[in-house]
Amino acid sequence: MSQKIKVGDIAPEFILPATTGEKIGLKDFRGKKNVVLVFYPLNWTPV
Repeated sequence: MSQKIKVGDIAPEFILPATTGEKIGLKDFRGKKNVVLVFYPLNWTPV
């Protein structure tokens, strides 16, 4: 079941792999820095 997030809501915690291979969680930045999460197709692939 997915959560509906509205403008102004606090983002739920998540953990994703960084390009370096380490795991990074939103909690690592909460209250310290702004976070922008962007998804895009793999570089050099025909899209």
